[in-house]
Formats: sequence, C-alpha cells, structure tokens
Amino acid sequence: MYAAEHAGAPRLVDLSTPITEDVKLELIRENDPDALRVVRHSGAHVLATAVLELFPETKLGHGPATDSGFFYDFYREKPFTPEDLAAIEKKMAEVVARDEKFERIYEPREKALAAFERDGDFMKAHFVTRFTEPGAQVSFYRNGHFVDFCRGPHVPSTGRVKAIKITSLAGAYWLGDEKNPQLQRIYGTAFFSKKDLDEHFARLEEAARRDHRVLGKQLDLFSIQELAGAGLIFWHPKGAIIRKVMEDWMRDECLRRGYSLVYTPHVARVNLWQTSGHEGFYAANMYTPMELDDAMYRMKPMNCPFHILIYKNSPKSYRDLPARYAELGNVYRYERSGTMHGLLRVRGFTQDDAHIFCMPSQIESEVADCIDFAEAVLKTFGFSEYKVELSTWDPKDRAHYAGSDENWNLAIRSLDNVLTAKGIPYKTIPGEAAFYGPKIDVKLVDVLGRLWQLSTVQFDFNLPARFELEYVGEDGGRHQPVMVHRALFGSVERFFGVLIEHYAGAFPLWLAPVQVGLVPISEKHTAYAGKVEAALKEAGVRVETDARSEKMNAKIRDFALKKTPYILVFGDKEESSGQVNVRTRGKQEQASMALDAFVAKAKELVATQSTEL
Repeated sequence: MYAAEHAGAPRLVDLSTPITEDVKLELIRENDPDALRVVRHSGAHVLATAVLELFPETKLGHGPATDSGFFYDFYREKPFTPEDLAAIEKKMAEVVARDEKFERIYEPREKALAAFERDGDFMKAHFVTRFTEPGAQVSFYRNGHFVDFCRGPHVPSTGRVKAIKITSLAGAYWLGDEKNPQLQRIYGTAFFSKKDLDEHFARLEEAARRDHRVLGKQLDLFSIQELAGAGLIFWHPKGAIIRKVMEDWMRDECLRRGYSLVYTPHVARVNLWQTSGHEGFYAANMYTPMELDDAMYRMKPMNCPFHILIYKNSPKSYRDLPARYAELGNVYRYERSGTMHGLLRVRGFTQDDAHIFCMPSQIESEVADCIDFAEAVLKTFGFSEYKVELSTWDPKDRAHYAGSDENWNLAIRSLDNVLTAKGIPYKTIPGEAAFYGPKIDVKLVDVLGRLWQLSTVQFDFNLPARFELEYVGEDGGRHQPVMVHRALFGSVERFFGVLIEHYAGAFPLWLAPVQVGLVPISEKHTAYAGKVEAALKEAGVRVETDARSEKMNAKIRDFALKKTPYILVFGDKEESSGQVNVRTRGKQEQASMALDAFVAKAKELVATQSTEL
C-alpha cells in the first residue's frame, strides 16, 4: 500500500507497518509496477536465504530490485559454479514452499553494527554506517532463520514469490572500485505468475535476436578491435553511412533551431578541469593526466568547459542571449573493465552536446525548447513512447554537489515548472543529479518495451560561477548567466546501438546503408542495371548492384540477409518496358512498376524520413 504522509511524497510500505498518524492509504495491486518491484525485492531475500543455507561462509552485500528483476552481491573466495547456481535455485524453491513470513524487526544501531563487525560482514557494516544515524533504531527483515538489514517493503511471505528464476552470474567490485574486493553478483527475476515469467523469457529471446553486437557483425556495421582496446568503436563503411545520416540530421536541426555549431579540442590542461570542478568531482571517470612539455593534460570527458571558453572569449550583452553552442564532439571516459557493453557502454564516444547560455528569465523557455527537440528526435527516428525522470540532489550528501541550497532549489523548481506546464508526467529521482545541477532525463521505450536512457537536459548554475561568466544587462550592469546542458542522442554510439535493436537491423529506408539492391537476371541485363543505378543515385538513393554471375535467387537471398529495404529484379521484360520488379522487405508479394515511379516513391520516403516501406 501507499502511506501518504502529511507533508511528504507518497511512500511504499508493507502491511506490517504500524500506523502512527493520520494517512491516506491506497492498496497496491499485482498489476501495479510498484508491486512487481516489491515481489522482486522479496525475491532477492529468497536468493540470499538460499545462498547462506548452502554456503554459510558467504558475506552479503546488497540486493535491490531492478527494472527487469533483482540481483544480490555476495563475497565468497570460491567462485560459484553452474552446479552451485542450480543448487541455489532448487533451494530457493524450498524457501518459497516454506512460505516463511517476512517480519520487520528493529535493533539499536550500535548493537547491529557491532554484530556485523564481529562476524566480518564488512558490507553490511558499511551500509549501517552509511545509511543510519547514531542512536537510531535499525530496520531488519526476517524470514525463517534469515535476517537482513533492509528498509523494505516486502510481500507478506516467501510463498508470495510464486515465479522466480536465476538468470545470470557476473562480477562486481565492492563500491564499484577495482581496488576493492571482487564480488559475485547473482541476477534473477520474479513475477506474480509462471505465465508472466515465461513471457519475460520469450522477450529475452527476442532481445537476443536483436542484440546489436551480433547484428553489428552480421551486417558489417561496426567492430571493437582487441588490438586497439576495449570500449573503442570502429565504424565500418555501412555503419558510417548511418552515422552520417544521423549527424547530418542533427546538425541541420540544430541550425534550424538557432544553434551555432562549434568544434573543440580533445584534451586540455588539468587547470581547466580544476576550474570546472571535474578534477574534484569527476576524476575517477577521467583518464589519468598526461605530462606534456608545458603542463599536465587530461582527455576530455565532456565538452562543457570548452563551450564555456568560447562564450568567455568575447564580451556578451543581453542582446546576445541566449547563446546556443552545439557540437558532435568526441569525449573519453574511463569505464571499468566488465562494465562495457558493445555500443551501449564505451570509453570513447561522440556526444551530441549543446550548451545554452541565457539569462535567468529565459531558462524555462530554453528548457522547454530542449524538451520539444528531444521529442522531435524520438519521433523522427521511430520511437513513439518515452518516460521522463527529474533527477534531484540529496541535500544530506553535500560533498557530491556544488552550489548553494538556494540555487539548487531554484534549479529544481524551474525544471519542475517546465514539465508541469507541458503536462508531462515524470518521476522524481533524488540523489541522481549531476554535481553541478538537476536534470531531466527522457527515456525512450523501444519496440520490446525496454527503457533506454538517452536524452538529458540539465540546469547548471555552478559552472557560470566557477568561470566567472558575465553578460551586460539592459540596465548596463554585469550579470551572471545560467547554463543548460543538453544531449539528445545521448551519444551517437549508444543511440545507434538502440536503433539497431529497435529495428532488429531492418532500418527504415532513409537510414538504411544500402537502400536498394539491384539484381540483373543475367549478364546481358547489366547495361540496364547501370541505367537503373544511375537514376536512383541521381535521386540521392543509396544503391548497390550485384553483377556477379550467381543465380538470381542467390543474389536476392544475399540482399535479404543484409536486410535491404528494396530489391529490384529485372530481365528482358522489365528492360523492354522500362520497369522493375520490386521486392519489399518483410512482404511476400512482388510488384512491377515503372522505374520513374519507383524512383519517385523512394525519393519521397527518404525525404519524409518515413519508417514505412
């Protein structure tokens, strides 16, 4: 149920929570997303119960619910084997069958901390120290003999976790630092019914079929070369064509919307990153400094300090604002080994970055325009659904944020005003803001219903102060501008990976690297093939002719395997009548039509960026 406090946001609690004040209660049903997260969190406790019963020497980390299931981190010197996982899953079924009640209990913080430290539970001791206050009562949940430090909520008993399964095993460093002990992370998922569980795994099979890493190799779009290094993308000719189309669209749209295009270096002196604050707040994600002849340099993890220097290079007045600088700039971030994943998590990538310098009175309209731009990106590339999150700061964690309480509250209120005015529902995510300001994240929903974090719009009042930016106001006085950071692809690489999986490599005509494949039936039709190819190229259509002395069906099959949108076949009949036989991807029927008519159709589909063939 939800327990809505007098002055607070609704919070999720379980049925065992005592009611100590007047509240409004709302029952959470099985079809509510929050209910699924509760059963999955309970599933994580079932997993941990099973692991400790089988391997009592194991130390526990944390076990949160996720969008697709749950995981639990374990420290154990001996790695889990596939046979161990099978035994754990069998034991989990026993824990569920025992239908043990989830009971919330409390202990004094100092007693709990002493017990964890005595037993060598270093991770639990850290969590108690980090997330509870001295003198507080610490919340635990017990089922059977298993007790775990946890704030809940949970389902009433383990028997309510009706459909549960382990999905994978991976490594993870304690606190994300490779200098710390390596943990074993067991992933699983849980649902309210076996039917839902089966459907989930059917979706996973479909996701595997759409895996951009597999399709990238099959369609010869990109590669990652071991000799060059992990997380560094090589764009092959066909992938590079799609990238060019994406970037050309983005640059043209930026110019149409009043942005100025800029280009900046790949490295800068450490002094710049000290001024921006990245050296203090972001150094762990940056490559180590390089000593050159005049100073220490770092590869850039983002473009914002460079755009600030362009702004600062000449005096600005209120008439010059807003100043919008856009760049498709290469950036480099130190992603840990084991975290990288094809195009989706890389060390070097191209960010469609833009920074808007404006007066405080302009901030909400500029943020609103960025949201409109983000919606245009999603619609153009074939995504019809998205979800929005507002990431705010955690005032209790001041060490991770720059700026005053007043500025943070102003920034958060401004972003909230924009979303409210546009009627966009959103979820607030405390503690996930950038160190310099809150942000709006737009998460697209792909054809499989998966959420992808791509577009972001961020309010920044810190960097203008750090760099002492100014503009001359209408009153003749000097004032400090504010900034908006925005990236709409997020990165070209990540967006491309999502596109591959969304379309399963079968791109719409305007994005396809080869839009039309030509299949002359025999060698005597190659002259007509040249005429067809010339007509299509004149219309701006990307075309490829298979003039090999292979059988017609083999040529058609090869183009189909490459997911070519249109295959044109022609022989004596087509040549004599000036026609082509059109085979459309995904359709059984064929159609003969005049060459000029097909050229006009293809040209129109490309011009309108249609997702239909």
